[in-house]
Amino acid sequence: MKYLIILLDGMADWPIESLGGRTPLAVARTPNLDFLASRGIVGRVRTVPEGMAPGSDVANLAVLGYDPARYYTGRSSLEALARGIDLLPGDVSWRANLVTLTGEGPFETKILSDFSGGEIPDALAAPLLDAARPLVEQAGFALHQGISYRNLLLARGGSTGTITTPPHDIQGRPIGDYLPRGTCGAQFARLMAQSHEILSRHPLVRSGKTTANCLWFWGEGTAPQLPGFAALRGLRGGVVCAVDLIKGIARAAGMQVLVPPTATGGMVTDYAAKCEAAKALFAEGAELVFVHIEAPDECGHHNDPAAKIRAIEAIDRDIAGPLFDELTQKGEPFRLLALPDHPTPCAIGTHTAEPVPFLLYASPAAEAAQARGPVPGGSIPGDLTLPPRGALAYTEAAAATSPLRLPSGEALMSLLLR
Repeated sequence: MKYLIILLDGMADWPIESLGGRTPLAVARTPNLDFLASRGIVGRVRTVPEGMAPGSDVANLAVLGYDPARYYTGRSSLEALARGIDLLPGDVSWRANLVTLTGEGPFETKILSDFSGGEIPDALAAPLLDAARPLVEQAGFALHQGISYRNLLLARGGSTGTITTPPHDIQGRPIGDYLPRGTCGAQFARLMAQSHEILSRHPLVRSGKTTANCLWFWGEGTAPQLPGFAALRGLRGGVVCAVDLIKGIARAAGMQVLVPPTATGGMVTDYAAKCEAAKALFAEGAELVFVHIEAPDECGHHNDPAAKIRAIEAIDRDIAGPLFDELTQKGEPFRLLALPDHPTPCAIGTHTAEPVPFLLYASPAAEAAQARGPVPGGSIPGDLTLPPRGALAYTEAAAATSPLRLPSGEALMSLLLR
């Protein structure tokens, strides 16, 4: 049996007036996902536990069957693991975004115009980080480059308790009310202001080659402690991704990772390369492959429903369809799960915690196969009633009318592996 999870990060949305009261998913041409929905089941699942922030870190852990309330130790520490940086007990990490601030006047009155620094490419990010690194190191921290605007701040033997705000939550707002507080709050606010002074004078910024002009610290984390996916689920798992967060989760879970060189983790990426990477993982013996696509989330953060529609259509055309065809032609039984990790409504440009729509398809051979029995590490709710197959389409509205509502990612994983 093979299992495929297609994770369309941040795809779920709210009805948009300019789209005739529909969502980007409802407007997008998705013949492959709709075909799977028509022969499978759709429902909703809560991926963000009550009381936890609706981040991709928490939600993707949940989709992979881990209870975030038990295993989550922060976002940046997972990204550190992806960069080959092992956090020891007592070490603390933070994300260090390269962001764009605009406006005149004091630092705290600046507007956070772009949380991604214009989706700055690695080649331009590197010299900016080099310019800011002496400032950071003099304060006792290390600054490590990641992918695009996503970088890492590390303190060996640091202290937790710094309260920060994700920059994608405040795009378009003055930063004064959202500067760091708590343990390192005053120090971080000072370093951020000083980084803005340094980067604003950088030749790359002054020449207009990039708009990224400030470091923004957030996402405190400590060393991750995840049980291995194979030990937890009895399956060899593989992950296709571009962003460090997912790569770090995969490494913490002991799953094989493929990062296509042409995948960007941005609004525009090489979807076909991710499809080929998933095929390669299956060919190398992976029994469950998790394909993560960041693009819909980035489009939501940039308040761009048209781009989100294009991203969803590309995923349907270049990933969902070809992988369904590949698995079908192999003749081996398989199950396919497609869903977002959380909504990223274009109207607000940030994440929300509502349950997300999912579709689950089982090939005829999988339906005929004997049930696996109890799944280690999770169980399907005892009162669960599966809806009849044959949804008209895979949309938020179709999932909302389904009686299938799962309380957690663990329950969804158990349903997938039943």
